[in-house]
Amino acid sequence: MTTRKAIFVTGGASGIGRAIALYFAERDWFVGVGDVDEAGMRETLGLMKHGFSYQHTFDVRDREAWDRALDGFATAAGSRIDVLANNAGIPLGGALEENSVTEIERCLDINLKGVLFGAQAVYPWLKKTAPGSCLLNTASAAGIYGTPGASVYSATKFGVRAITESLDGEWADDGIKVRSIMPSFIDTPLLDHNPNAKSNEDIRTRVTDAGLEITPVEEVAKAAWDAVHGDKLHTTVGKTAKSLAFGARWLPGKLRKQTRASARPLGK
Repeated sequence: MTTRKAIFVTGGASGIGRAIALYFAERDWFVGVGDVDEAGMRETLGLMKHGFSYQHTFDVRDREAWDRALDGFATAAGSRIDVLANNAGIPLGGALEENSVTEIERCLDINLKGVLFGAQAVYPWLKKTAPGSCLLNTASAAGIYGTPGASVYSATKFGVRAITESLDGEWADDGIKVRSIMPSFIDTPLLDHNPNAKSNEDIRTRVTDAGLEITPVEEVAKAAWDAVHGDKLHTTVGKTAKSLAFGARWLPGKLRKQTRASARPLGK
């Protein structure tokens, strides 16, 4: 087995996934990226300054495809996987009554089932490289306190948080770390998408109009590195995420009032 550590990042074609991939590559890790966007993955790998990289086109909703992706990556990386960054995800906003069945099911399948499938598929690989191997899940500030206008998305990210906490206990005796990062609004291409099919206003505009900060994606990449190498179960990223975490723990009544007073669902 090679001594160079290896990380596989889903959603690696852009945004947070790309930033994590580049951050670990700069620190001499063997980096693999998985996504449905083949061109985007090629661009991510093209930004790396060394040749220790791999890409695999697959859909995280396909359980069997996970096995093929991880087997291929491990073979390329010298029969090891030290970290899986379970990062692939999509946004969905707007009032619940505006969300179509198709949108709801797609968000649940990618953001929640995709994370479960990834964890299940990578377990034997992480057990092999333990102690010190890590499952890193991308949750969200929306997994700290339910976000008005994003009930489905919030549900998936609360789920990712629960998966992280459950597996942290389940895999402890195996020496596998399980961690999550909880970013707020991050400067990625996802902000330029409409929150749902019925909206004609992108998420970035709504965030800016609400006076909320947009955090540089590089901060998330550093948080991912720190989470993999640290002892903290959940790592919040950005002022909004940190404020929500503080309010949910220490001022739940005030946070509830503020949330209800400011609620204007994304996409309305």
